[in-house]
Order: sequence, then C-alpha cells, then structure tokens
Amino acid sequence: MATQQTVRQQARQPTGVVGRTCAYLGQTIVWLLLALVFSIVVEWIGQTWIWPDQGVEHSRQMLQRELGYLHQDFERSVVPGIDNSAMYAKAFADWTYYGVVEASGLQSLLRWLARSPDPEGGDLQHAARASYAAAEPYILSAVTIMQVFALRVGVLTLAMPIFVLFGLVAVVDGLVQRELRRWGGGRESSFVYHHAKRLMMPSIAMAWVVYLALPVSTHPNWVILPFSVLNATTVAITASRFKKYL
Repeated sequence: MATQQTVRQQARQPTGVVGRTCAYLGQTIVWLLLALVFSIVVEWIGQTWIWPDQGVEHSRQMLQRELGYLHQDFERSVVPGIDNSAMYAKAFADWTYYGVVEASGLQSLLRWLARSPDPEGGDLQHAARASYAAAEPYILSAVTIMQVFALRVGVLTLAMPIFVLFGLVAVVDGLVQRELRRWGGGRESSFVYHHAKRLMMPSIAMAWVVYLALPVSTHPNWVILPFSVLNATTVAITASRFKKYL
C-alpha cells in the first residue's frame, strides 16, 4: 500500500525543468494572491474596528510612508539597468493602478456609482448607488492596498541581490568550516545538513510573505535584512555540513 501511494505521489509531481518551473511559478502566484487577499482583509478589519477614524486615509498614509522610505534610503540601485530604485518600485504601483482601475474600466464604473441617484433611473440604479455609498471606503482602501502590495513587490525584486550576496559569503564560510571539519576529524551529521537545506528556500519565501502581508508601514530593512541573515545562516550550515568525502 505504501509503495502504491509513493508511486502515485511521484506520478503527480511534475517532471522536467519546464514542468517544475511552471509548478513553482504557479505556487508563487498562489502565495502572492493569498498575501494580497490577507492584506486587504486585514485593512478592512482595521478600517472597521481598529482605526475607524482614519478610514481610507490609513491605506493612503501607508502608501505615502512606503514611498518615503524608498526616496529616503533607496534612491540608488546596485541592479544593472536600474538607476533609481524608488522610481522602479513606484512603477509597479502605477502599473497596478492603471491595470486594475483605469484599463479595466473600473474607474468609470466607480465614478458612475458615486453620482447622486437619478430619480428616473429605476430601483436597480438606486440600490447600486446606495450600496456603493456604504462600500466606497472599502473599495478605495482595497485599491490603495493593491498599490502598496505592488510597491513592495518591486522592493523585493530589488532586494534579491542582497540574498545572493549574503549567500555567497555564507557559502565561502561554510566551505571553510567544512574543510576544517574534514581535516580535523569532525563529526558527520546528515541530519543537520538535510534540515538546513530544506530551510534555504522557505527563508526567502517567508521574506516575501511577511513583507507583503504586513498591515502597517515598515522600513524594508526591518524585514529583508533579518530574513537574508536567516537564509545566509542556513546556506552556511548546509555548506559546512556537506559530506566530508565525495
């Protein structure tokens, strides 16, 4: 029975580089959508019970603070082809607003719903515009949170070289530790190696999930640097615990 289940699980797993790439891409999109939905739901909850006095201004202030962090500390970029990190990340927010609100026709619909009810418009029009009057703050805050989300995606794409740099340093340090263990007769531990190896990719993914789902404004360094150090630690442990003899 166990053998049959193992065979079925292996058959379900995508094979080949293209299949695995598509599977990872699909999982990434799902996690991004879940993080976006979580951010919007948390903003709605806070808008209703935690910061009702601020309303939609809370999400707008979040967007302004996030832009302020970028203009203050991330004007220059180390990524080739990107001269201004703040403008690059802001472009993500602008594209999101254009695609979700303007190009989709949502902006025209919202403007129509925001008008005063037409006495000759019928019951359906009255109901739609009355419902929109109550839901307008939540719709506007959701659109703003989408911009904040897209802005953070742009920041995270620029932060990937930090993970690479920290990872390279960790690989060098881990290999040095491996050589010292090899020539000093250190203990072999495949248990530590395999568990550290499994944490390398999740440490990067968690940086994305945590930063994108945060319901408050925070400086990117407070999220990116701790997770980059965590990722570098797992890489160093993996390299240092790699088997002594090939």
